[in-house]
Amino acid sequence: MNWPTAACLFLDEIANVPLNLQAKLLRVLETGEFERVGSSKTHKVDVRVLSATNADLHSEVAQGRFRQDLLFRLNTVEIHVPPLRERREDIQPLAEHFLKQHCARYRRAIAEFTPEALEALLQHSWPGNVRELDHVIERAVLMSSGYLITAFDLALRSRGETSLSTGIDDMSLEEVERLLIQKTLARCGGNANRAAEALGLSRSALYRRLQKYGLS
Repeated sequence: MNWPTAACLFLDEIANVPLNLQAKLLRVLETGEFERVGSSKTHKVDVRVLSATNADLHSEVAQGRFRQDLLFRLNTVEIHVPPLRERREDIQPLAEHFLKQHCARYRRAIAEFTPEALEALLQHSWPGNVRELDHVIERAVLMSSGYLITAFDLALRSRGETSLSTGIDDMSLEEVERLLIQKTLARCGGNANRAAEALGLSRSALYRRLQKYGLS
């Protein structure tokens, strides 16, 4: 499909927009005009709008939480994307994509998943869809002690089970960094030079972080 040339505005989780802001958004979509905060000058904008939500907007309208006129204005072309559990053929390629992404981010040399890990990914129900898969792979990259992601590293749990592991989304940046340094030092047998090289840090930079986190 060839789209006309225009800027694109993506509005994620559109159902979470408060009602008072929905009216302002509708005005922008209808007129193409807006004023910046603290300014009375009107600006014109010409954008292609894409929005996404996991909520049933028709139900939200019925319950008074979403404006019907805004729904009509947004709902020109609707694309329904099934949940991840209904398109399991996408799980492995998405997992491999996230593996490469997080290995680059955390400077980890992890090649692939074990067959058991892939089977665990395929069997999981993924109530959190793609975001959950992303977080699971990110956590596995941090927790893995080898060059393969195992089923144990994934720390997936069945319904009703509790997990002792903390998701990356529940950790602060400092907690993630501290955990990564600990795991790297353990993997390098406590050798600071090797750990600094694996983390992409100078030895002095690593020692500053060890002192900061009380690991020295």
